[in-house]
Amino acid sequence: MATRGTVKPSGNFNASADAEVLYKAMKGLGTDEDSILQLLVARSNAQRQEIKTAYKTLFGKDLVDDLKGELGGKFETLIVALMTPPLAYDVTSLRNAIKGAGTDEKVLVEILSSRTPQQVKEIVAAYRQEYDDDLEEDVCGDTSGHFKRLLVILLQANRQRGVQEGNIESDAQALFKAGEQKFGTDEQLFVTVLGNRSPEHLRRVFDAYMKMTGYEMEESIKRETSGSLKDLLLAVVKCARSVPAYFAETLYYAMKGVGTDDDTLIRVMVSRSEVDLMDIRTEFRRMFACSLFSMIKGDTGGDFRKTLLLLCGGDDA
Repeated sequence: MATRGTVKPSGNFNASADAEVLYKAMKGLGTDEDSILQLLVARSNAQRQEIKTAYKTLFGKDLVDDLKGELGGKFETLIVALMTPPLAYDVTSLRNAIKGAGTDEKVLVEILSSRTPQQVKEIVAAYRQEYDDDLEEDVCGDTSGHFKRLLVILLQANRQRGVQEGNIESDAQALFKAGEQKFGTDEQLFVTVLGNRSPEHLRRVFDAYMKMTGYEMEESIKRETSGSLKDLLLAVVKCARSVPAYFAETLYYAMKGVGTDDDTLIRVMVSRSEVDLMDIRTEFRRMFACSLFSMIKGDTGGDFRKTLLLLCGGDDA
């Protein structure tokens, strides 16, 4: 399958030569940040892992530890993220979201609504291996109500496959009855239907719902639910429609308004850079009438911004 990422493996790749470049960039007085960021963005994640191995073999030191020692702030966070294998990156992001001070619901919502069932299964297994803890139990200990229930359903990664033609109308009808047509909302029904059906099936349900009620699914969710549950239901609906569009919107709101949500910016740019960042750029341009590149450019500074712009891989002005 052709990747829609902006970061591609380097053609004439030599892990040892790259390790030498990075070592020189950090040796002596002052750090050559530019050499570091230019090199790492021009390599795939798999190649970065090989560089890490070569670095230890040549110099007897841990590359990530050395980078942390030389860099600082959000630039360091971004470079360390680029050095982390994708699965491990999702796992540590979730762990920090749960075990940090207060739960970062945004991270739980973003990762669990956008990853494929297969990816979720891998995340659950890797989390257990890394922390000897059960991700579901950790999530349950830190969340509550229907928000918790929907996260648990997503963690089962048992979505139905394909489209159940016979259930399209009845699913739409059930959602209408559970929300717009009822005094009060039957959140459990929203949770069950949206958590268990395939994206293809849900897209058909949303169309039927629109015909039946005159409302987009998103409008009804905004009216009928609130708080974290609303955020999660909306994310599930948006990802069923288009994962790249969901991430385009996530990036836009991370940069819009007062102060940038750098953590979200880093997480999305890094985790989608080899997956679908080209498609995210296209959706961004379509939805917000400016390019992702121009928004990043206007928003942050220094080596951090330079790295993000390289990850972005071009302007769609």
